[in-house]
Amino acid sequence: MKSPLTGIVPPMVTPLRGRDELDVAGLERLIEHIIDGGVAGLFILGTTGEGPSLGYRLRKELIERTCRLARGRVPVLVGITDTAFVESVNVARWSADAGADAVVLAPPYYLPEGQPELQEYLDHLVPELPLPLFLYNMPSLTKVQYELDTVRRAMDNPRIIGLKDSSGNMIYFHRAVGLLKHRPDWTLLIGPEEMLADAVFAGGHGGVNGGANFHPRLYVELFRAAQAGDNVRVRELHAQVMHISDNLYRVGRHSSAIIKGIKCALSLLGVCDDFMAEPFHRFRGPEREKVQHLLAGLNLLHNRTP
Repeated sequence: MKSPLTGIVPPMVTPLRGRDELDVAGLERLIEHIIDGGVAGLFILGTTGEGPSLGYRLRKELIERTCRLARGRVPVLVGITDTAFVESVNVARWSADAGADAVVLAPPYYLPEGQPELQEYLDHLVPELPLPLFLYNMPSLTKVQYELDTVRRAMDNPRIIGLKDSSGNMIYFHRAVGLLKHRPDWTLLIGPEEMLADAVFAGGHGGVNGGANFHPRLYVELFRAAQAGDNVRVRELHAQVMHISDNLYRVGRHSSAIIKGIKCALSLLGVCDDFMAEPFHRFRGPEREKVQHLLAGLNLLHNRTP
């Protein structure tokens, strides 16, 4: 895996057929669909992948199958976020054994920790990990963010190699860009796809964007246009991303709507099942019709039979 890692690294959904059953055929189709879109890597067991909602047996199976199906064509990053220190280490070891390239860690998300406690946690955890580590800043779900002083300290550890920022705070992101001078090999990726172009213009290295599950080429082309400074093309592609954000991600009424929408789109495209991990459930008929209409407008249903 090159450093820094540049481009689009989709936070891959986990295709499911039941509470503890992978959609194995769908997983293979999904990986081929995403890689064919020109992405720079795969990130599994993140938020969009419903990682914390999955049992450990299924996580292990997903890691093994994904690494085998990726066949080294792109790096595989694995989320190891957990409330239990030893389980994060266990998942990291499974990842290394399966051939993954790096692991990704958000702060433990139940009892909020202070920054000194978070730094000490990293000091204890990183020596136990067999793979390099990306930090994952997701304060809306973890209640704690990696403050910039903590990020700066983390840069002193060569085994911590990057940050995925999903805070939605561009001031934070700009200040994180300012830290890159301390580590030229450090990777800085943006989570919210609505901010992808701005993040690249600011000096970031790419995005971990959920929509790239079903429309990877759009996000790859937007990244490349921003990287090339093609403002006309960026505006055109960014408008498509915003259309997806303003429509697909608002079909449902709850915060789970984004993942439901992405999984529903993949189901309608014939890629994989849209079963959701409990306590969430797939879209029903009226919502599916809205998603189908959106996909038709994006010309993604050509030659597809939902």
